[in-house]
Amino acid sequence: MSQRTLNLGILAHVDAGKTTLTERLLYAAGVIGEIGSVDAGTTQTDSLALERQRGITIKAAVTSFAIGDVTVNLIDTPGHPDFIAEVERVLSVLDGTVLVISAVEGVQPQTRVLMRAVRRLGIPTLLFVNKIDRPGASTGRVLRAIATRLSPAIVTMESVHGQGSRVAAVTPWRPDDAAARDRLAEALAERDEAILASYVQDARGLDGGRLGRVLAAQSQRGLIHPVFFGSAITGAGVDQLMACLPGLLPAAAGRADGPVSGRVFKIERGAGGEKIAYVRMFSGTVRTRDRLGFGRDSAGETTRAKVTAIGVFERGPAVPRPAVRAGQIATLRGLAGIRIGDYLGQPPAGQAAAQFASPALESVVLARRPGDRARLAAALGQLAEADPLIDVRQAGRELSVSLYGEVQKEVIGATLAADFGVEVTFRETRTIYVERPAGTGEAAELIGAPGNPYPATLGLRVEPGPPGSGLAVRLEVGIRSVPMYVYKTVDSFAAMMTQYVAQALREGPAGWRVIDCAVTVNQAGYVSPATTAAHFRKLTPLVLMAALRQAGTVVCEPMVVAGLEIPAGGVGAVLAAVARLGGTAGAAERHGDLAALDTVLPAARAQDLLRMLPGLTGGEGVAETRFGGYRPARGSRGQ
Repeated sequence: MSQRTLNLGILAHVDAGKTTLTERLLYAAGVIGEIGSVDAGTTQTDSLALERQRGITIKAAVTSFAIGDVTVNLIDTPGHPDFIAEVERVLSVLDGTVLVISAVEGVQPQTRVLMRAVRRLGIPTLLFVNKIDRPGASTGRVLRAIATRLSPAIVTMESVHGQGSRVAAVTPWRPDDAAARDRLAEALAERDEAILASYVQDARGLDGGRLGRVLAAQSQRGLIHPVFFGSAITGAGVDQLMACLPGLLPAAAGRADGPVSGRVFKIERGAGGEKIAYVRMFSGTVRTRDRLGFGRDSAGETTRAKVTAIGVFERGPAVPRPAVRAGQIATLRGLAGIRIGDYLGQPPAGQAAAQFASPALESVVLARRPGDRARLAAALGQLAEADPLIDVRQAGRELSVSLYGEVQKEVIGATLAADFGVEVTFRETRTIYVERPAGTGEAAELIGAPGNPYPATLGLRVEPGPPGSGLAVRLEVGIRSVPMYVYKTVDSFAAMMTQYVAQALREGPAGWRVIDCAVTVNQAGYVSPATTAAHFRKLTPLVLMAALRQAGTVVCEPMVVAGLEIPAGGVGAVLAAVARLGGTAGAAERHGDLAALDTVLPAARAQDLLRMLPGLTGGEGVAETRFGGYRPARGSRGQ
């Protein structure tokens, strides 16, 4: 019997119980002999000291168990919004997810963010309504909220008895249950014309086997979301969920004898400081001592390194193995230059990327001991390798890190102290602004001209791009202007110029990252064999800054869209608060006693609205935030 693999993510709003569900699944599979406690800090996947202290997941963790002939690689992800970047990386390597929802708190803001992401990426998702044993549990209320706020394409898989008490239990629907069969047929018929025709002719003629096969097919394609109930604490309903995972979620695809294709979604450092890359293999097989290509070096060439050790996840942690094949998740050692997001070989065709907003906040980090400043810079560099959205920015002698929120600041401080022995303090969190070109500017440095110390010519033109367009780098130079003995091809030269420009745009004339611009290389020249890639790399920021000063830039502030669902009677008070915070609001839509409206606020004031919302709405308001682009900051004309 061949072994299949299912790479499964557990997602949830913080405190919905996903880590406890992970523990229960491992226990039921026989991987662990005792269920750990989040409160006691004894769970398998929360290994960081701060995770155990706070009882929250900070870093995605991988473990594994078997269900028959299926190996399930289970990834426990953070639920706190400050660590959404960690979730983003995990989504790119999953075959399916279980979204955990509390039967007490119901659908929460982060639940909606996660569901929107998995639906956009087409990741098949089951829903598990947890905590049915807790006082205040209401599965009926939660189902209504799921249908209206997450997706109407749901079907319940069982009934609940004794909810709100420690004896709460679930009973799976039986094939001979006519009412359950009718509800399933009705849900499936909306997406299957053959089922619809049979349902219209005679619903009683639809047998449970046929409905089960169609349910599995629709679920594996992400067209419908089966809903399970239970309690991760007592174990109620977990066996039923576990038994259905292989049938309702698709096993990993990919040929072990195909071309190598894998993605790095996590990086750790071993006891000796060496990098440990967590890789999901989409195709092919990687063996110990294989030389793998990934990323690009300073000359635009693919970086290559030898794999020195492989660990494949099997029944718990990763175990040493000579190879990892398509569909599996493994740890690879020996790839010193690898970074999160790098692909081994070629990216899989048609893979969409998650699109969570970049951090809108930052804080200056200061070493408590002045002599630790160099160690602090090196430590922050290592943290940025493990989390690319911890962007480290240097202005003068000050180091700043980007943040999603205050909890993340605490985590960075604790990690620096525990892992690097560097005690730090943070200044007050501030907004990360950006710059946009206000017009067009050109500049050049010519070989032999005064002020150009390098044997290379480089000319650049900078123009503003449409909002949200990012960076575009174009070439208006011929092949004879490029040192082909360095870059090999014009495409490699273009790729490396894109890297040089992107690096230079990290700090514009006003000190902020420059976005939404087009940069054209309109002059290039070299002296053979003296000119190197380093000369073009060092010239790029000099020429680009001169062009930006000519063009001028506009400093812009990040905006947040806050979608609000509030009691209809509280609309006036909320609109007044939004106006005081410098925001705007769209028209409110009434849904019974509730009103829904979108508001747009500066990111610096969005948290103020969220703190005020309970008082303005009697504790009944719900907010869901997302990135809303940038707008010119007040008094921010071009530099």
